Amino acid sequence: MSYQNILENIEDNILTITINRPKKLNALNRETIQELHNAFKSAKTNEEVKVVIITGSGEKAFVAGADISEFADYSPKEGKRLAADGQEKLFNYVANFPKPVIAAVNGFALGGGLELAMAAHFRIASENAKMGLPEVSLGLIPGYGGTQRLPQLVGKGRAMEMIMTAGMIDASQALQYNLVNHVTEVDELIEFTENMAGKIMKNSTVAVSAAIKAVNANYEDGVNGFETEINEFGRSFGTDDFKEGTSAFLGKRKADFPGK
Repeated sequence: MSYQNILENIEDNILTITINRPKKLNALNRETIQELHNAFKSAKTNEEVKVVIITGSGEKAFVAGADISEFADYSPKEGKRLAADGQEKLFNYVANFPKPVIAAVNGFALGGGLELAMAAHFRIASENAKMGLPEVSLGLIPGYGGTQRLPQLVGKGRAMEMIMTAGMIDASQALQYNLVNHVTEVDELIEFTENMAGKIMKNSTVAVSAAIKAVNANYEDGVNGFETEINEFGRSFGTDDFKEGTSAFLGKRKADFPGK
């Protein structure tokens, strides 16, 4: 599929999606959000894709926020629709994606950019990364899940401080806050992230997908995460991957998971 604002590359079962609007510091507009949705939707059914890495073009920015020029004159009703559509099409879609999604945060991840990184299953940042939710400085609040996911990751107090001050934190502070899992040198970010993806792909893709569902269940209102875990654990016993994994373990050999 041809896109105007993103680039795709599949290699060794890893799909790398690069947001490619360098003149706008990769800011998210409606078209880019739709293209990202389409790319993830396609990857969901593409058996070649085992892990998705999302990053930004260049070294300045992952995503420097939303494209403010698009919604500066919106009404309250239009603003509500903007947030709802964005969460459904992209941010919640990524968070609940059945294949692992890793954000390789290169440079600025602000506003919608940080919200996109937080929607990924985990984050790896380059040492020049800067992260923040500056929406209140524009008279807004985060609308793509930021008020919900940031407290889950860094705790309520730190999230409140970051949101209310509209300030940025650097990569080392983000690591201290548990907002990112690892920090690398700028030129090592993608290689490090690909190596992490390789470690994931050595395991059962079916089990990894079930684990994503079980972990996410703990953060959904009205859903019993423990019950989801029990159900997914039980289903695992009926998969070909379970048969292969246990057979390989007992036979003292490396598992060759069929992904079924």
